[in-house]
Amino acid sequence: MRLTSRGRYAVTAILDIAIHGKKEPVSLADIADRQAISLSYLEQLFAQLRREGIVHSVRGPGGGYKLEKEPKEITVGMIIAAVNENVDVTKCKGNGNCRNDSRCLTHTLWERLEDQIGQFLNTVSLEDLVQENADHNYEKSHCHENLHHH
Repeated sequence: MRLTSRGRYAVTAILDIAIHGKKEPVSLADIADRQAISLSYLEQLFAQLRREGIVHSVRGPGGGYKLEKEPKEITVGMIIAAVNENVDVTKCKGNGNCRNDSRCLTHTLWERLEDQIGQFLNTVSLEDLVQENADHNYEKSHCHENLHHH
């Protein structure tokens, strides 16, 4: 699966808002700090996420971003699509010119896998991810740090 950091970071940032933004808006600086994602990168992602109706911005002191819909109404697939990520597992990027300008023997297999991944991502809601992370200690760890257990 060739899902780039763009889609992964968008899902992580939106999940951060779902967890930390239940009462008030969440600033991009707070997300950047908690999730170890560059603030300028988040600004680019959130311009797209706002345009696509995943989040809305709240201006002024204590401003930031809030989810546009309830977490149960937002799927991982919607977030990834909002930042123009496509899940492409074919070598040819879906063009069908994998091998000497024709389809390779396994092209259809990879296209079917891509469809399955897309269907799966559209069944996973933000609410599912919030529940899966209910016991995560947000104060002690950054999600992207490599923690070594001895």
